[in-house]
Amino acid sequence: MDKEHPAAWRALNGLGLKAKEAAEEAGLDQTLIELLNVRISQINGCAYCLDLHVIDAVKNGESAQRLAVLSAWRDTELFSEKECAALTLAEAVTNISDAHAREREGSAARKHLSAQEFSAVSWLAIAMNAFNRVSIVSQHPVRPARD
Repeated sequence: MDKEHPAAWRALNGLGLKAKEAAEEAGLDQTLIELLNVRISQINGCAYCLDLHVIDAVKNGESAQRLAVLSAWRDTELFSEKECAALTLAEAVTNISDAHAREREGSAARKHLSAQEFSAVSWLAIAMNAFNRVSIVSQHPVRPARD
């Protein structure tokens, strides 16, 4: 898809950059941004984005332990209240079909996120979901790492 319609791909990349910029302006650090990208990609099953964002998370200081348990983050005490709120919101935006859960989880997230942070996390999730879908439909390959 990115090769057939490069203008649409560039526009999506622009959205991704603006979402990241909003997150940084809201005070979210790069580690949390990448944590959200990984969690959203786990939910969507996007191998390409998982490969990319796990590498970026590690480069930004994320621990192997936290990445290993990220899919079960609710069952650990490894994440701060703000991180839990952001993960809750990102999951609610990703699993958008359950309106009651989205409303409940959004309300819970607002207890620990400012309005600016809430908006930024939502935009990050929207953009990452779009990237996941493009990569899955386009069958972007995961290539072996070069050491």
